[in-house]
Amino acid sequence: MYYRKICLCLFYFMAFSVVAQNSMEAGFRFLEKGSFEKAEAFFDDYLQSDPDNKTALICYGRAVGLSGNPQKATDLFAGLLETYPKDFEVQINYNESFLWDKKYEDAKPLYKELVARYPDNFGAVLGYANTLSNLKEYKRALEWVEKALTLQPGNESAKVSKKYMHLGYANTFVNNQEYARGKELLKKVFVDFPEDRDALLNLANVYLITKEVDSAKATYKRFATSPKDSITALNGIALAEHIGESEKEALRVAKQAKKNVRDLEDLELTERTYDRYVQALIWNRKFGEARRQIDSLAGAHPNRNWVLALKATLGMYTGDFKTSLTSYDTILVNDSTSFDGNLGKANALFASDRTVAAYQAAFKTLEIYENQKDALSFIEKLNVLHTPIIEEQAAYTFDNGDNVAFSTNTTVAVPLSAKFRTTVSYQYRNTENTVTLNKANSHVFLAGFQYKPFPNTQLKTIVGLNNSRFMTEAYTQPVFDTKLALKPYKLQNLELGYQREVQSFNADLIEREIVMNHYGLNYNLGTNFNLGWYTQLMHTQQTDSNTRNLLFTSLYYNLFRKPALKMGVNYQYISFAQQVPTIYFSPEQYQAYELFADFRGAFSEKTNFWASAATGLQQVEEDPQTTIFRAEAGLKHQFGKRLSGNLYGKYSNIASATAAGFEFTELGLKIKWLLAKRPLFYEKIEK
Repeated sequence: MYYRKICLCLFYFMAFSVVAQNSMEAGFRFLEKGSFEKAEAFFDDYLQSDPDNKTALICYGRAVGLSGNPQKATDLFAGLLETYPKDFEVQINYNESFLWDKKYEDAKPLYKELVARYPDNFGAVLGYANTLSNLKEYKRALEWVEKALTLQPGNESAKVSKKYMHLGYANTFVNNQEYARGKELLKKVFVDFPEDRDALLNLANVYLITKEVDSAKATYKRFATSPKDSITALNGIALAEHIGESEKEALRVAKQAKKNVRDLEDLELTERTYDRYVQALIWNRKFGEARRQIDSLAGAHPNRNWVLALKATLGMYTGDFKTSLTSYDTILVNDSTSFDGNLGKANALFASDRTVAAYQAAFKTLEIYENQKDALSFIEKLNVLHTPIIEEQAAYTFDNGDNVAFSTNTTVAVPLSAKFRTTVSYQYRNTENTVTLNKANSHVFLAGFQYKPFPNTQLKTIVGLNNSRFMTEAYTQPVFDTKLALKPYKLQNLELGYQREVQSFNADLIEREIVMNHYGLNYNLGTNFNLGWYTQLMHTQQTDSNTRNLLFTSLYYNLFRKPALKMGVNYQYISFAQQVPTIYFSPEQYQAYELFADFRGAFSEKTNFWASAATGLQQVEEDPQTTIFRAEAGLKHQFGKRLSGNLYGKYSNIASATAAGFEFTELGLKIKWLLAKRPLFYEKIEK
């Protein structure tokens, strides 16, 4: 509380009345040193023998107020004002007692009246400046503190007040995401206090928020002027390295800080340092060591929020969201205003597929931390996922069988609640063989819904009609697609489905009106050691009496997270009951073995890219093995909060529904537009 730092300067203007009162010097020294309880006892005793001494009464009132009983001080000064109604000393102490009691609104008009009567009094002007600052009226507070400094140039108490005004004013701009103005105000502190610790730490924090990693690290290095401050700086640099996605360097720095803090006897700094070290272990996916450290810390510091937060973070990284929620709930029992507890719980609820509860936890965070950037970003992320959208896809394809095609797909999705959304779509495909001149087109109209009866359980159903035309002939077939998606255990995804579709790859297949009924199962198993396994099983029954069985399995390893690089091996097996090679590719047995790589990253915050490629061998029945290659790449750009688009291209020579030796290329464009700023159900949740 910076107004306490000026209390003595406001007090010593009374010196004229105490010069000869050497018997009170001991009490003055208690006030000067901040020993307010001793000062209270001293002046209480003094007043027993001289109960009407104004100076002693004022000193007693100050001691009472500053030792934790501001209301008693206010009452005492109010009584003195009745005796000395125009006395400046009594009035200014009366005003200041409201500051001690944090009744800044009450103090404001009192100081305003005082500075009107005494515009050249330093104590009154500075008191008014501090009152405005406590009311977060920083612009006017700075104007008044400059007036105080004009009255007493270089006054240390006024400069200290000015510093804290700059810090508070900068914080308001940072909270409103006006970071440039915030940094400008923080740098002004250095005019009066070069390399001020508070300003440096606040400035470094802004650089972290804006992801100016190099500037953050440089600022922390400026802060490192003592053994303790050096460790604080290392902890900050470790976080900066994490934000800059240099996880190994973050762990190296955190280890150095942990080593250095052992030489100091500072419990709070030691806790912060071990906190950062365990975080760095988690960032580097060293989950076993992180868990051992957390267990050890929990034994030494039971039920401490920072240890519980580490346990919750580990749960979030390892997919153990139930443990994370339990830990965040315990944090909130200990401290209902905890930022880590409130926003952490919001993230854990979202990861647990409890959207409404996640929204509510984020709203509660904003009630406590107004305009907090991370909470606002979290809500924005939820909004994007649940806002009505329209998506348009256009593609041009060609193959070595002289087939060319143009297709479009328009989809509108409208989430009516966090659990239920409806979709409608229209698909058009025009295909032609440039040699035979056979032409065909298809129109597919679909309507469907997605419903989540329980968290991590989703039912998706789509029904519609496929109208296909080949030259002068036409037919219409119903189509149907339903899937049940589950997460039976952590890091596992299971999908069961049935789909009825009409073969529409090229004109010849459209002509034959082949309807396929697919019965499928998809299963993905993740791990906390970067290994994953994906499997697809599908049985297809066709209206031409043929059946197909398909197995696709992929074992992959995540080499890097940012940018993401995944590599692995694929195996595919296909078998048809009947072989009709003159109509479509239908071997009795087909096998393919591939090595693949998938690479995803970002050029900037708004532009992402992805690329994948696979190569290997394929074999059709007893034929010799042939080389296969397929690749896909794309570029996505976020033009604004509501509009995004991406370009993509893909190539494959893997055997398909048409033939072996087949080569296929597709070029496409996708546009996605959010139809509203917020979900339709947003206001109901916000209430």
